[in-house]
Amino acid sequence: QVQLVESGGGLVQAGDSLRLSCAASGRTSRPYGTGWFRQAPGKEREFVAAITWSGDSTSYADSVKGRFTISRDNAKNTMYLQMNSLKPEDTGVYYCAADLTYYGSRWSGYDYWGKGTQVTVSS
Repeated sequence: QVQLVESGGGLVQAGDSLRLSCAASGRTSRPYGTGWFRQAPGKEREFVAAITWSGDSTSYADSVKGRFTISRDNAKNTMYLQMNSLKPEDTGVYYCAADLTYYGSRWSGYDYWGKGTQVTVSS
């Protein structure tokens, strides 16, 4: 099992920045892929960004490219999502995910999930 705990969410204004963290613990085998997803009220969960454990590959949703940056600190078993120039449409619950064999944008590819952290961007 891999336990994931998100933190760093909050209420901000449009144009502000936030940094989300996802701390992993548990299983000694390291995940292959890790990612961030978000879900707005009444909408389906959507892909935001992903990164391999080694950090050599990253991918982003078109809606966040150029504004969000995903990164890892393996010494701390922690993944980050730096979010700049936030927009009201970025509002939602942000989840981190991990999988031992999958890396990509499909939420169904990830076996391990955190409970989420709320991000609210006011206009």
